[in-house]
Amino acid sequence: MESVYGSMRQRGLVRPQRGRVLGGVVAGLAQRFGLDPWLARLLFVLVLLIIPGSQLLIYPLLWILMPAEEHAVSAV
Repeated sequence: MESVYGSMRQRGLVRPQRGRVLGGVVAGLAQRFGLDPWLARLLFVLVLLIIPGSQLLIYPLLWILMPAEEHAVSAV
């Protein structure tokens, strides 16, 4: 599983700490492809309306596979 996380992190596919609504999957995809998170969410919902059900399988899978964004913790 660590190689999957490393591969995703290397490609810039991470779930950001800020801007999450549910799990951060769509926000992470938007960040990776340079889109506004709300535009990406709108596109996600539109695709859900066009192809119902597919996102219900893809979203949880990406939630599991995409690593959370790591922030350096500063010592105070």
